[in-house]
Amino acid sequence: MGDLQNDVQVPSFFVCPISLEIMIDPVTLSTGITYDRNSIEKWLFSRKNHTGVCPVTKQVVVDIDLTPNLTLQRLIQSWCALNPSSGVKKFPKPQPPITKAEIIKLLKDSKSPHLQIKSLTRLKTIVLESERNKRVLESVGAVDHLVCILTKVHDSIASSSTTREVTGADEALSILYHLKLSPTGMKSLFQKTRDFVETLTRSMQRVASHESRAYAVMLLKSMFEVADPMQVTSLNPNFFMQLVQILIDQISQKATKATLKLLINVCSLGRNKIKAAEVGAVAALIDTLLNHPDKRVSEMVLIALDRICECAEGRAELLKHGGGLAVVSKKILRVSTVASESAMRVLHSVTMFSGDRSVVGEMLELGVVGKLCLVMQVDCGKKMKEKAREILKMHCRVWKNAPCIPRNLVASYPS
Repeated sequence: MGDLQNDVQVPSFFVCPISLEIMIDPVTLSTGITYDRNSIEKWLFSRKNHTGVCPVTKQVVVDIDLTPNLTLQRLIQSWCALNPSSGVKKFPKPQPPITKAEIIKLLKDSKSPHLQIKSLTRLKTIVLESERNKRVLESVGAVDHLVCILTKVHDSIASSSTTREVTGADEALSILYHLKLSPTGMKSLFQKTRDFVETLTRSMQRVASHESRAYAVMLLKSMFEVADPMQVTSLNPNFFMQLVQILIDQISQKATKATLKLLINVCSLGRNKIKAAEVGAVAALIDTLLNHPDKRVSEMVLIALDRICECAEGRAELLKHGGGLAVVSKKILRVSTVASESAMRVLHSVTMFSGDRSVVGEMLELGVVGKLCLVMQVDCGKKMKEKAREILKMHCRVWKNAPCIPRNLVASYPS
C-alpha cells in the first residue's frame, strides 16, 4: 500500500490492529476481531511469535481458519477508489488461500505414480508461500505421508541394481525440510518413524542430488537436536560414513555447517566418537580445517575434533594425518576463544594419552611447543593457560632446552 497523506482521514475500522496499515485482505478470527490476512498469519504462524492468542482480546485461538470479511473488503476498495489523493491505489481482489481440502486432494494424488511429481511440485510451491500453509500441511498429516513416500522410494532403490534419479523423493524431502517443523513436531517425527533416520542416511548418498543430500543432513541435524540420548547411541557406521562424504564433497556451506553440528551433537554420546573415527571423520575434519576459510566452520571443526579425540581411535587418526597437529596448533589464538579452547583440549588429550617420544619430537618440530609458550605469554583465558602449562610440564625434560623456548620463560618453565 502507498503512504497515506496527513490530510486524509482513514476510517479506523479500515486499519489492521497489528500493522496499523490499511487492510488489503481483511479476515476475521474466531474471536470476532478483523485483521489483515498477511499480518495475522505472521502473528499466528511465525515461529518467532507463536503465541496462539488473539492480539486484541488475548483469547486462545482454537480454530485457525480465517473467515474473509468480504463486506469490509468492498468498503476499503471503494474508499481507496474515491480517495486517490491518499496515495493508495485500488488493489486487485485478493486470491483466496489454499484450503485443507485442496491440500488433502494433492496428498492423495501424490500416491499415484502418474500424478506424484506434479502433486509434490504443487505442494512445495504451497509450502514456500507462507507460514500459514506450512502449519496447514502439518495439521492434515502431510508429514507422515511425505515420510512414507521417501521410505518407499528408497526401499525400492535398495532392492534394485540401478541407480536412477529419484525426483519424487527429492521433492518430498524438500517439502519436509521447508515445513520447518517445531521441536515438538520434529521429536514426534523421530519417535514415530525410527527407520526414517536410515531413510535420510540413504538420501545423503552420492546417488542423490546435491540439493537432496543437503536437505537430508539439515533435517537430521534438526531431528537430533531434540532426540532423546538413547535414540542417538544406536547409529550405524554408514550414518557417519555419509557425513564424512558430505564433508569431503563440500556440497554447500549450509550442508557443511549442518554436518559439523550433527557430528558435534552425536559424538558426545556412546560409542559414536569411535564410529566416526573408524570411518575417516578425523581426516575429513582436518582437511576441512585446512581448506575452509570460514571462521565459524573452523570453530565447529575444532569442537568436533575435541569430541572425537577423547577416544584412542580419534587420537590415532589425528596423529596419522600429516597436518593434524600442525593445523590444530595453528588455529589457537586465530579463530575464536571457543576454537582456541577446543584446539588446546585436543593437544592436551594427545599429549596426555598418546604422547610417546615420536609425538613429543614432532610437536617440537612442528612449532606446537612454540605456540604453547606463546599462550603462556599472552592475555588469554585461564583454562587455556592451565592446559598449556600442563602440556609443557609433562615433557619438560625434552622441551626445556629447546631453542623455541623464549629466554624470558626458561627460568619460569613449568618443571
